[in-house]
Amino acid sequence: MKIEKNENGANLIWKDRKRYFGLPISFTIYGVYDKPDNWTKLFVQTGLLHTKVEELHIYRIDDISVNQTLWDKIFGVGSIKVYCQDASANEVTIKCVKNPYKVRSMLNDLVEASRTNKRIVFGELQ
Repeated sequence: MKIEKNENGANLIWKDRKRYFGLPISFTIYGVYDKPDNWTKLFVQTGLLHTKVEELHIYRIDDISVNQTLWDKIFGVGSIKVYCQDASANEVTIKCVKNPYKVRSMLNDLVEASRTNKRIVFGELQ
């Protein structure tokens, strides 16, 4: 596996595009980058002429859910909804990506590792 780096020297952990009928023919790109001993972020880049990039620190993620319709199952894709504590967005939807359950598992592992690394404790009040 080739390790890609962005302009900040961060390593690419995962990258995919929004898919239509299982084909990556979209201008929406999702990615997770890790800058060792510094940060891990989820990026959502949308648009062709007017590009918008949204980023989210992994440790801010509270909950992750997967939605997969019958058509999504046929084409091997699914949508992931990420609930977070972010000022710009309380939820981010990663639409129609390949292997959504593997991506959800990877994100869960990254959230736990990031919280452990930063010594952040997340508790629920009842």
